[in-house]
This record gives sequence, C-alpha cells and structure tokens, in this order.
Amino acid sequence: MDSLWIDSVQGLSNFESLNNNLETDICIIGAGIFGMTCGYYLSHLGFNVVLIDKNNLAGTTCFTTGKITSQHGLFYTYLNDSFGTDFAKDYLDINEKAIKNIQDIINKENIDCDFEVQNNYVYTTKKEEVNLLEKEQQVLESLGYHADLSKNVSLPFDVEGTLCFKNQAKFNPLKYILGLSKSIINKKGQIYTNTIAVDIEKDTKNYVVYTDNDKKITAKHVIMATRYPFMNVPGFYFSKLYQATSYIVAMDTKNVPLKDMYINVSSPIYSLRTAKFDGKDILLIAGGDCKTGHNSFSENPYDVLINFAKQFYPDSDILYKWSSEDCISLDKLPYVGKFSNLLPNVYVGTGFKKWGMTLSNVSANLIVDEICERENKYAYLFDSSRFGLFKNFDEVKNMVVDSTSSLLLNKLKSSNSSIENIQPNSGAIIELDGKKVGVYRDMKNQIHAISPICTHLGCLLTWNGIDKTWDCPCHGSRYDCYGKNIYGPAFKDLEVYQ
Repeated sequence: MDSLWIDSVQGLSNFESLNNNLETDICIIGAGIFGMTCGYYLSHLGFNVVLIDKNNLAGTTCFTTGKITSQHGLFYTYLNDSFGTDFAKDYLDINEKAIKNIQDIINKENIDCDFEVQNNYVYTTKKEEVNLLEKEQQVLESLGYHADLSKNVSLPFDVEGTLCFKNQAKFNPLKYILGLSKSIINKKGQIYTNTIAVDIEKDTKNYVVYTDNDKKITAKHVIMATRYPFMNVPGFYFSKLYQATSYIVAMDTKNVPLKDMYINVSSPIYSLRTAKFDGKDILLIAGGDCKTGHNSFSENPYDVLINFAKQFYPDSDILYKWSSEDCISLDKLPYVGKFSNLLPNVYVGTGFKKWGMTLSNVSANLIVDEICERENKYAYLFDSSRFGLFKNFDEVKNMVVDSTSSLLLNKLKSSNSSIENIQPNSGAIIELDGKKVGVYRDMKNQIHAISPICTHLGCLLTWNGIDKTWDCPCHGSRYDCYGKNIYGPAFKDLEVYQ
C-alpha cells in the first residue's frame, strides 16, 4: 500500500538499523513528522540526538494528505463552547504560528518539498449547514480572526457556502521529512530505522531504551513520538485514545482547475487538494473515516471517493489508493508533555486527530521548551496529565463497550465462517478444535493462519476486507494479512500457525 508520497522520493530506506549500544542526550522513538521535528529543533540547539523507528522514515506521515492548516474542520465553535474564548484563541494562534515555523524551516534548510501557500475552505452543499459556517465565523471574529464566507470557489460542483482560512499551505510531507533528516545528520544527529523500541526503564538519572535486537540507548531525555504510545503504564493512554482510519485516492483528472484546499462540514467527508505528480497537478481526495477495527462498510470507501470524483472528472485515471490512521483523544485535543509524572524526562505527543502537519510542529516546540526548561504559555492547551474522560461521555461508553466486547464477549461467540467459505484475497476468523484462528487465503489459494489476538492487550481482531489487514477494534493496532505488525500501539507480530 504505497502512497503517492512514498513513490515520489528516494532515500527512505538508506538508514541502517541500530547495531551497538549508545549514550546520548535525547532519544526520540519514532521518525515521523513529530519525531523528526523534535530532532531538528533539539539538534540545532546543540543536543546530541538519536532517532529510531521500527520501519523506515516518516511512518504515519507517509499516508497523510499533507495539508498545513489551522482550520481543523469547524473546530473553533467546539473549542469556544467547551473551553472558552481564550483557550480557542490560543489554539488558533499556536497553529497559525506552526504554519510560519514550517515555512521558516523550509526556507532556512532550502528543502524542495512542493511547498505552496493556498487558502483552505470548509464547505457545505446543504442549506441546513450554512448556519454552522456562520456560527464558526462569528466565533472566529470574537477571536480576532477574519474568515470569509463565500459561494465563489473553484470546486466543480455547486456549494451552499464556504468558510475560508487564507494563507494556509500544502507540501509533500516526505520530501520535507527527508530535508529534516539531512539537517539533523549535519548537526551530528543519528537516525536508525528498522529498530523497534520495546521498553523504557529508569536508570539512576538517565533512561534506558531497550530495542528488539538486544541493543540499548541510554539517554537523559526520551521522546515517545510513535503516534500511539507503545507503553501502557504508567501513562494509561489506551484509556484516553482511540484510532480512526481514513482513505485517500490520487487521481489524474487530465485537467484540474481546482485551486486551494477543501473539506466539507459533515459525513460523508470529502477532503480535496492537488499535488505534484510527473510535473502535473493531480487530485487527492480523502474520506471514508471510520473507527479502526469497525469495518462495517456498506460500500468500499475507495469506490465512494472515486465515484464522487468521477461525477466531475469522468475521464480520470486512478494512480494510487491508500489508507491512513491517527489517534483521537476523548476531548479532541492532543496530549503533549510528560508521559507521566512518574517518569520525569520522558515525553509524549499524541492525539493529532488527522491534523498532524501543524500539530506536530506545535507539539515539538512545546516539548523542546520543556526540555530546555523554558516557559511556553500554550502548554496548558494540551496538558498530558489531564484526565477529563467524562467530558465526552458517549465516547467513553463506546470505548468501554468496544474493549469489553473484543476482550471477552466476541471471544465467546461462535464463528460462522469456515475455510471453505473464504474467497481468494480474503480473510475471516474461524474455529478449529474450539480455538479461534485468523485465516487469509491468498490469490494462489494458499492458506495463511494466525492467532487473531492483538499482541497489545489481547483484544480479538477483525478482518478488514478493504485494506486486507487484521485490525484491533480496541486500540487500533493493525497487522497485514500475514500477521506482520503495521501500526501500534502493538509492536509485536501475530503468532503464525503452520
């Protein structure tokens, strides 16, 4: 499942795995945009920095849309109503600042990453949603920010209204990350890929990060930049986060008059932007959002996106299809700061809710300031020690139900599937001798059997027939059809049966 971004760059796999023990000032676990941004700032401040990643560079960033915007849907009405005007204004200010920070880095390091300033729009085709745009505009005006309401946009279909944030941006996120990596290495930083962190332990004044190849990194500070924290305790982030999957299609529409970036107000979501491909602009359309592991689609989400676009670009060709996953907190705000008060000097940034381009820069600056013991007036926005679970009671209830069902109830249910009923390139959970087994039949009719129990906390997995993966409905871990771990918080592969 390669994305447009992966195929557009060279050098993602040019890094070696860790082959000896190291001592350093900062160990960063995860080399996606958040981890790499932390590494960039800290290495430029003179810290010795070591980054490790279980795969190649970029991780989740490989599968984003690459929009750099502070307009995270109609979010400021929610922030204003839930946390107050000052809170909403600070959230807006720090995300606007992040856009400028990213542009400054690109200019300073001369990173060729197709960066382009554009406007971003939230739009609606429904008359009954126009009042939501108007309310959001009123909230933004109260924050001192002017956003235009309009119907005159470059979309190939009629809209009832749009709300515009000017001077936002887009880029190729992998080209940007490769630029960061070169700068980090120039500052004597070290980057190791195909290296899995399996544990962190306190050792007198320092911490020891243990890896899967029996090597260790001793560091004064550790930053967990793994999208979903891989350690369960003492942070207990598995009780405060869930993961959601989105689907993206890249299409050559032959002629794309589309300018700027767009996302609609309500489900079904259609997020649109153009990107560079072979010297021309192509269309990226994203949507099909669902909670990971809950794959009860009435239609294939890729087909939904393609059919939507083909209404307006009937001669378009499909170039790429991929999916992306991100963490969402129960109050819709990231957790940034100390991983736990019991582990000083271990830091976390998670819960970017699919707006990680700006929020990764925001979070990196907050953590850098904390390491440098500098006050940051925005730190309270994303306080990682908060535990406001019951602010969103419905989501709390859903998480409890999902976990209880997948941990216990579904394991007790009998499976109606059998090996004979599984079609080529499909999977299902069957029962053999009273034991649940995950079975995938490949295109050559060969059977591949795994234990369908997530290696994170033991939830029963579900088969995702769209991406051909085994997904965890509790905490969002994903495995390929053969049982190899793709996404955390799990980092171990599934047990394979002969």
